Amino acid sequence: MEREYQIKNEQAMLNFGAALLNKVKHGGLVTLHGELGSGKTTLVRGLLQALGHQGRVKSPTYTLVEPYRFGRLAVYHFDLYRLHDPEELDAMGFRDYLHADSLCLVEWPEKAGDYLPVPLVRLHLSYSGTGRRILEK
Repeated sequence: MEREYQIKNEQAMLNFGAALLNKVKHGGLVTLHGELGSGKTTLVRGLLQALGHQGRVKSPTYTLVEPYRFGRLAVYHFDLYRLHDPEELDAMGFRDYLHADSLCLVEWPEKAGDYLPVPLVRLHLSYSGTGRRILEK
């Protein structure tokens, strides 16, 4: 079932990320599709802050992954924008990040081709007037 959300500003995107935690608090894979600047990293920041993270949240564009730990839950924030070939995911041991106590948040998942398993949550972010629109598929 597809759901649509209208996001009016940055605070609303942070709130959406925090609310998303209810669906993924036990782990899984979340894919975040959207153009540059559509709010993917802001959404991740909202989710991480809801878990208790107080530091800076940056998009791991150059490092590919930024790890966080919250008790037993490991959260991995991936940005695949600079990925040239899905086989690079094998080289970095991507499948090792997918375990029972992990939440993987993946920006630019289309760069992975068919490499990623079916996500628990698939979000498509886009511009909508002065705000953003999120489609959950």
